[in-house]
Amino acid sequence: MKTFGAYLRKAREDKELPLRKVAAVLDIDTSILSKIERNERKATIEMIPLFSTVLGIQIKELQIEFIKSVVISELGGLEFLKIGLKETLVEL
Repeated sequence: MKTFGAYLRKAREDKELPLRKVAAVLDIDTSILSKIERNERKATIEMIPLFSTVLGIQIKELQIEFIKSVVISELGGLEFLKIGLKETLVEL
């Protein structure tokens, strides 16, 4: 599975946007954005609308990619992950 950082990098490169321009919209240093793209740091939920604006991607798509990445990276090794997710969805 492609990580959220790799997803963001590809989207940025597809738009031919330099790190500095995207980082400026996020109000973070380019080194932090670079680390997010390399999965050395995690993007925050608050960054999603900003990424949406600068990359021209719908918030829904970004949230889905973010959720997938967080669930897999944090819980991907759990044997009963699918069952737990199904039960969680029933409760929502």
